[in-house]
Amino acid sequence: MNAGSRIPLWIIALLAAICLGVLAWTTFGFVVPFKHETGQAVLDVYFAGYDGLTVGRMQRLLGENEIANSLLQAMYAGPELIFPALLTALLLLVLMKLRAGGSYFARPISPALIKLIYVLPFVYGLADYGENIASLIAFGGSAWADPAAELLPWMTRLKFASLAICLIIIARFAIVQAMHRGDGER
Repeated sequence: MNAGSRIPLWIIALLAAICLGVLAWTTFGFVVPFKHETGQAVLDVYFAGYDGLTVGRMQRLLGENEIANSLLQAMYAGPELIFPALLTALLLLVLMKLRAGGSYFARPISPALIKLIYVLPFVYGLADYGENIASLIAFGGSAWADPAAELLPWMTRLKFASLAICLIIIARFAIVQAMHRGDGER
């Protein structure tokens, strides 16, 4: 019996609902008020990435606007403290439920590649936490603010790249699994 087959679907659905709840808390409790207060979005939502100049502008903005700075600090102490772990767990459970494996272009997927697939959610989680820590340091005015500001765009890119790869892999295995179920019913 495969480990993925023992994961009840209701657990995945519950975890997805909790993730959506925390995402709504982040969005409506912090991201929207931050945009209303400053006219700018928090850097965490820049899907296409950003550069050092954007980080510098945000540092100046947060230095001048105490409300925006408080919102950002509260976001990292609240929902952003748990969301990366929740989404990492959700991605991993979905991958386990889909039982990554099988073949690719009529060749079996190597066990090393399957292990790499299961590591991807952790790459996302570590990159998201790294981005949060770099943000706290870069916008906190410490002596490490400049190195953290340089690291911040790279952590965001790694976070979104690993998340995108996870979602593509999940879609691929879901489609393959649905196709095999369709073949088995005929």
